[in-house]
Amino acid sequence: MAACRDPLECDVLDPADMNVSAQEPDWSRETPIRAYDPPRRLLRSIRKYQAAGPISRRYWVLAHRFWTAITGADIPLTCQLGGGLRIPHPNGIVFHSDSVVGPNCTIMQQVTLGTDRTGKAPVIGGHVDIGAGAKIIGPVTVHDHAQVGANAVVTKDVPEHAVAVGIPAQNRAPA
Repeated sequence: MAACRDPLECDVLDPADMNVSAQEPDWSRETPIRAYDPPRRLLRSIRKYQAAGPISRRYWVLAHRFWTAITGADIPLTCQLGGGLRIPHPNGIVFHSDSVVGPNCTIMQQVTLGTDRTGKAPVIGGHVDIGAGAKIIGPVTVHDHAQVGANAVVTKDVPEHAVAVGIPAQNRAPA
């Protein structure tokens, strides 16, 4: 099978993805590839806002609002996002403002990182893959190199290298 030119459009896992770091961000995953690249432009607006001074922040707030409307994602400007975040299909993504996402994660469409009655948000480790429609709720930690399956509802911690699937999510040993 031929290799894909754009890794975001591939359906086959790239063996290089297996060796992605959970600590060192790969900023090339966030670099816009073309002029119209909504997911990466949304992330860029968040990064620039967080690094900007008070005057230029106004511009980045407007840019964030624009790319939020285009992508349909609700990622607050105050989220703690590790570098190298990949959101191939950002529509319907909702993050609580206190959520923490580690470096080099991949988050698919319709994912929710939210709070429960305690008001505490989830912490996602490095190089975590979260499938479409997954919900991670409450003071949950998803540790490095874990995977959360599509439509899983995670309410308990997920250990390193584990796969969480189902409603409520059960931890499975990696394949």
